[in-house]
Amino acid sequence: MTTLTSPHDLLAAIPFLIGYHPQNSLVLVALKDEAVGMAMRVDMPSDLQASGYDLLASHFLRDEVDGAFVVAYVGKGAVDPENVLINISAALVRAGIDIKESLIVRDNRFRSMLCSDLTCCPPEGSVVPDLDSSRIAAEHVIAGHPMPFESVDGLVQSIAAVPSSFESVWQDEVHAFWVSSDSEEIQELQRDGATAIIDLAGEYREGRGAEDRELAARVIGRLSDIQVRDFALGSHADESADYYWVMWRDLLRIAPRGFVAPVACLFAAMAYERGEGALAHKGLDRALGDDDQYSLAHLLRRVFTAGWPPQSFSAMRAQLHPKVVAAIFG
Repeated sequence: MTTLTSPHDLLAAIPFLIGYHPQNSLVLVALKDEAVGMAMRVDMPSDLQASGYDLLASHFLRDEVDGAFVVAYVGKGAVDPENVLINISAALVRAGIDIKESLIVRDNRFRSMLCSDLTCCPPEGSVVPDLDSSRIAAEHVIAGHPMPFESVDGLVQSIAAVPSSFESVWQDEVHAFWVSSDSEEIQELQRDGATAIIDLAGEYREGRGAEDRELAARVIGRLSDIQVRDFALGSHADESADYYWVMWRDLLRIAPRGFVAPVACLFAAMAYERGEGALAHKGLDRALGDDDQYSLAHLLRRVFTAGWPPQSFSAMRAQLHPKVVAAIFG
């Protein structure tokens, strides 16, 4: 995990932590054992009551953090966010969490609410450093993380449907692998779906991606079965997570209407485990846009909103997987 040593480091880390450069946002970053933990972004509150701030702070309690950084991003002409920072800081202190830094970012300048030294913290603020020149950015790029998007719109577009997903021929190919819950061959179809997931992941491991069109259609179509979807949820391990991540993102973009929800939930679950909370929620938006009654999407929304530690979610997924494997192949 990243270690922050200055406000410059903090401001450079936040876009990587949430996936894009925030605007009109309140961002809370957890500090655990001197390293950065989870990050949480909400729209800048306007009339939030004390209980609302306490609810935000409670998410950090679940993760047993030691301290927190709070940053308010406000636009030109916006109301000064000092009261918001005071209220969230008070809530964190009530929860026993130490405030390490409290910043206001406006018009590409930042100032600290905690620093009273005019030589390093002038009233007009200091210029936000370029991201490209940051040590934090270099560390993330070396680790294989993409550069953050300029706005949330870029984040949404990164998982939006591509034109080919609407082609009728492709829709028919995927639908040919749809699984009926009352099929007499249900277990055979489930085994076929689980095997297809393993085979397609192998294609991604070898760098071929979704070149096998029929195999990609088979995976997307078979995910219409809940058992196959649950098998997919637990099918990756630490060493395979990177290519599974790319696979689910690609399949999310090419999945035809009516088949998006399960793929989107798989992508959202992986995003959450990777600490990309904003992307996880946008994935769920795509799932619910495809099927507003999809139960797993609603369940994951509650889990993500409650601030479950990603490690706890990973542990739950790992415990479930052997049971699903037994049900399909046993």
